[in-house]
Amino acid sequence: VPPISAVPLARGWFKGVANVRGNLYSVSDFSAFLGAEAVKRSADARLLVLGERFRCGAALLVERSLGLRALGELTPQSVAAPMPWIRGRYSDAEGRIWKELDVAALVQHEAFLEVSS
Repeated sequence: VPPISAVPLARGWFKGVANVRGNLYSVSDFSAFLGAEAVKRSADARLLVLGERFRCGAALLVERSLGLRALGELTPQSVAAPMPWIRGRYSDAEGRIWKELDVAALVQHEAFLEVSS
């Protein structure tokens, strides 16, 4: 994770701004945004850059990244998504739960856009 410059008067989950490959990205602690414990900075922590596809300069700070999974390898769960940016819930062969993130819905959601405290 690159150095993150704090932004004054921002919500606790908004960590600041980081330079990633010459581009500035706003950094949100995704765990804290969801109301859970803030991400502990460690060697496993990752910055997931949301990219130009969504026309936003945002990145999510996460505790670790397990990689991507093909939906065909997972079993859909019928539990309703608790948040509008969760497109679906799935389980793998080991019983682990995977959530499909709707990035477009997240970056347009009022709660995610309101970073000032």
